[in-house]
Amino acid sequence: MNHQALASFIWSVADLLRGDYKQSEYGRVILPFTVLRRLDCVLEPTKAVVLAEHKAKSALGVNPEPFLLRAAKAGFYNADPLDLPKLMGDQDNIRANLSRYVEGFSPAVRDIFEQFDFHTQIDRLAKTGLLYQVTEKFTRIDLHPEKVDNAAMGLAFEELIRKFAEISNETAGEHFTPREVIRLMVNLLFVEDDEALTKPGVVRTIYDPTAGTGGMLSIAGEYLAEHNPQGHLTMFGQELNPESYAICKADMLIKGQDIANIAPGNTLSEDGHHGRRFDYMLSNPPFGVEWKKVEKQVRTEHEQRGFDGRFGPGLPRVSDGSLLFLMHLLSKMRLREEGGCRFGIVLNGSPLFTGGAGSGESEIRRYVLENDLVEAIVALPTDMFYNTGISTYVWILSNKKPETRRGKVQLIDASSFWRKMRKTLGSKRKEMSPEQIDTVTRLFGGFVEARLATLFNAEGKEIGREVVLEGAAEPAAPEGGKVKFAPLSRIFANSAFGYRTITVERPLLDEAGKPVIGQRGKTKGKPQADSSLRDTENVPLDEEVEAYFEREVLPHAADAWIDHDKTRTGYEIPFTRHFYVFEPPRALGEIDADLDAVTTRIKAMLEGLAA
Repeated sequence: MNHQALASFIWSVADLLRGDYKQSEYGRVILPFTVLRRLDCVLEPTKAVVLAEHKAKSALGVNPEPFLLRAAKAGFYNADPLDLPKLMGDQDNIRANLSRYVEGFSPAVRDIFEQFDFHTQIDRLAKTGLLYQVTEKFTRIDLHPEKVDNAAMGLAFEELIRKFAEISNETAGEHFTPREVIRLMVNLLFVEDDEALTKPGVVRTIYDPTAGTGGMLSIAGEYLAEHNPQGHLTMFGQELNPESYAICKADMLIKGQDIANIAPGNTLSEDGHHGRRFDYMLSNPPFGVEWKKVEKQVRTEHEQRGFDGRFGPGLPRVSDGSLLFLMHLLSKMRLREEGGCRFGIVLNGSPLFTGGAGSGESEIRRYVLENDLVEAIVALPTDMFYNTGISTYVWILSNKKPETRRGKVQLIDASSFWRKMRKTLGSKRKEMSPEQIDTVTRLFGGFVEARLATLFNAEGKEIGREVVLEGAAEPAAPEGGKVKFAPLSRIFANSAFGYRTITVERPLLDEAGKPVIGQRGKTKGKPQADSSLRDTENVPLDEEVEAYFEREVLPHAADAWIDHDKTRTGYEIPFTRHFYVFEPPRALGEIDADLDAVTTRIKAMLEGLAA
């Protein structure tokens, strides 16, 4: 049975729930029952040995847990004599027996069912008279590892997670990232390391501080399995939402991962993997969410630990904590001398440019650019996520840049790479095709500049697109048509995003129109500044301040000067500006001709009505 068929069969349980449960609540029953049946099947071959070991060690007064784990050979155990088939033999006591059976699992597994709030669902199903029917239906599914291996079971479980996320799409964006976005991020993460990842027996770690239901970790694992079946990707994560945490932990358990690597709680205030560093990282933190709840802990860490903590570069405004997650990931990067790290993070447009020179956001951008950590930023299409239609960007950062990328940043505008979805899911109306993902991956992997050529026929209808690499021949225009070019991939020096904000002062004048001279302090003997005439100018980092001042300011204000004490260095990444294509307005004669034609048509219509 393949994973789609298995997921469809499990999904048929929803028919029993219809009427007593809302569609958005199906997952609360089906997901924990799927996990329960899988674990029940995995433990069946060693069940008798585990029970005998439990009885023997308990009689000796010894803590049986380490012995039970060894006997179960699965990283978890269940010490209760019951299993799901035995539960079917006592319909009248199904509620009490099922609760008892779940309590018999080892602590790490019990935690999953507690986070699912499974006992509440047991009580609810019992009250509606559905508990026996649902349990019996799952008991009929054969999920033994010999029939369904970890890979197939993982794919089936992911399929169920995706279905439930789409059904409850009003909140899915908080805990579920679209699969094609993850696929693009994973491609960008691994493309430069393909050679290393194909070595037999290679072991790597990957971490997601906002793990949600574990989709990013799972797809990264699929990628490595496709390219190197002998490789191993050890997964780590942390998740705040209890239900998402339970699903993620269950997914990792089903895939044979160590579930102790998935931590609960708020990543910003309680780092669940303190002191650990990773080879790869992925994250889709919540967009534009304020961090007021954890402000005390974050500010304390910033002020007391500085760069020894996670938030040394600076703090963004409280209304948007996206850049806090970026800094958290920076602190988790494996050191370059130990092999280095690359990570991808999805951010909205705000972190690119919000905050002037000296602000927390600007200082964070300054840190990553001056330390040459940003490899690329990719603009995604709008309407790609379930709970927002805003513009989003994938940032790829690394402390092991190849020589060709040193000191440079690649910007890729993939905002036009989308196709319309057959069915809208919340705010998600668009998706990227595999071919479009491959195109972006090749542009990044090749580290090349490119343009997008759009071909139009004589009627002005778009008939095709071509990616034109730098130095390649341009496509010919169709007969009677034209070709429009737009930047697609551009490469900049890190310094291109830096600037100095200078403060331009003008003298304070007395009633006679003469400058007022200062009598004390730093301004003694110098003209006093008129604060109402004060202005600021942003000077690119690669330009001399004095030369800029003489060219841009003095011709318009000959008495102006620069207050150098107030000069601040800032960084911003005006993504849209670098991809803007100016289109000259149409000639007035053409516009007049169109207006005349419309007017003539309206007159003819009115005359026809009058007749």
